[in-house]
Amino acid sequence: MKGPLSSLKVLDFSTLLPGPFASLLLADMGAEVLRIESPTRTDLVRVLPPHDGGVSASHAYLNRNKRCIALDLKQAEAVALVKELVAEYDIVLEQFRPGVMDKLGVGYEALKAINPRLIYVSITGYGQSGPYKARAGHDINYLALAGIASYTGRRDRGPLPLGVQLADIAGGSLHGVIGLLAAVIQRQVTGQGQQVDVSMTDCAFSLHGMAGAGYLAAGVEPQMENQVLNGGSFYDYYRTRDGRWFSVGSLEPPFMQQFCAALGRPELAARGLSPKPEEQRALKREIEIEFEKRDFAEWSQLFAGLDACVEPMLLLSEAVEHPQLKARQLVAEVPRAGGDPQRQIVCPLKFSAGLAAPRHIGAALGEHTEQVLRELGYSAERIAELKAAKVVA
Repeated sequence: MKGPLSSLKVLDFSTLLPGPFASLLLADMGAEVLRIESPTRTDLVRVLPPHDGGVSASHAYLNRNKRCIALDLKQAEAVALVKELVAEYDIVLEQFRPGVMDKLGVGYEALKAINPRLIYVSITGYGQSGPYKARAGHDINYLALAGIASYTGRRDRGPLPLGVQLADIAGGSLHGVIGLLAAVIQRQVTGQGQQVDVSMTDCAFSLHGMAGAGYLAAGVEPQMENQVLNGGSFYDYYRTRDGRWFSVGSLEPPFMQQFCAALGRPELAARGLSPKPEEQRALKREIEIEFEKRDFAEWSQLFAGLDACVEPMLLLSEAVEHPQLKARQLVAEVPRAGGDPQRQIVCPLKFSAGLAAPRHIGAALGEHTEQVLRELGYSAERIAELKAAKVVA
């Protein structure tokens, strides 16, 4: 069992989160991914806590199923090695600021000259063009500039720093994979590769969805708590008597009727359709009062038997043990050399033909350098020379 992407061979120059999460998805679906890392400039995720057995848990997860070779790209011999690899690994994933790969001698044009079928995916904060193309940024900055943070939060407290990296993952990682696979399909038709320019800010901007359509077509500026889905209606979270939370998404009348009947307030159901902000605020207060009358466990038991779009807000430790997520087999034991397996979240996509079981956690820096060089035909003596010159590690 090899997976649907077993024909793809990817050189991954990325670090941190966006690129590695993208190549994790590719590797889980069968692609052969070879990480190219600097022996002197450490990927900060390698040292990110918490650690398990002396290894960063985040790094062990994000780099599952990938091999790793350490190359000093500031040396000509290392650049020559990359050019040898590109003859076989015809997809490149990189995450440097625009121009950096060109300076190193491994930019798109240089590698395309060697292999015209090359697909070269560049994930950056702001893209390969525009006045911000060389500007530094992080997830929170991309969401701010894209306008998403402007209506994500509470009016009295301001925007929320999200618990997940929305621009990094939904913007960079997932759009990076989409663009890469689209280019692969086009290459099957034309025989030619191309560069895919993925801007995390651009992709975050595209996530506005309905709010963006409402503004561009009708001039309605989204603001905090002024829309149905961002706290401007009863669609929201509610605190229980013991300080836990429940999510209520009972937008459709049949769900709302079930929900209000469970609260013991069936008369509230008709008020859920009101478009008036003041009436929605009053309805929310009524719902808040009812939720504050019982503990989390009581509400959990009550709503477990109803199909009303009402669910408890679980801690991650509780979500891992939830029967639905367990039935979907989203956590697996991943092998690691010389130690017990590590529990990790696995690929969420299900294929009727199946996927191979995870092979190993993220590799140590340069763990596969010798193996890859031998596959290229390098002798033990030549490998020793490259190591002595610190071209590889």
